[in-house]
Amino acid sequence: MKNRTQLLVVLLIAITGAGLGVSAFADGDKKHQDAAVYFVNADSAPAKAVTAFHRALESNDPQTARALLLDDVLIFEGGVERSADEYADHHMLADIEYLAAVETTVLEHRVEITGHSAVSISRSKTIGTYRDKKIDNEGLETMVLHLINGSWKISHIHWSH
Repeated sequence: MKNRTQLLVVLLIAITGAGLGVSAFADGDKKHQDAAVYFVNADSAPAKAVTAFHRALESNDPQTARALLLDDVLIFEGGVERSADEYADHHMLADIEYLAAVETTVLEHRVEITGHSAVSISRSKTIGTYRDKKIDNEGLETMVLHLINGSWKISHIHWSH
């Protein structure tokens, strides 16, 4: 229960912008000039784990992608996958196929770290063609990570497009 409470606190801090007063995902036409708002702790160890996960999927390396997930990872993307094995046996292969067909650019990446937990929030632009369908969209991603035996592991992913 203590870990879930800490996780909730970390998530709430990350979502509210950790007191920065600027939402990285604000709606509207106003363009922010301050890159520091868009990339916060993007070179941190948890951010590098997130990047390694994405690179593993993009390079058709399911073993590395799987190794970055906790066994009981919870993944939300239209539906729910409740373990790394479930994701690896089902949706991961479709994600690898999709990422091979499109190009994704990270527009924002913020990571809030509290002790042995971190929350990664990012926004990306994806373009290309997948299964004869033109793709041109922005995606949002939230990942929760935990430091386990010296390695950052992903415990939760929420993707939306």
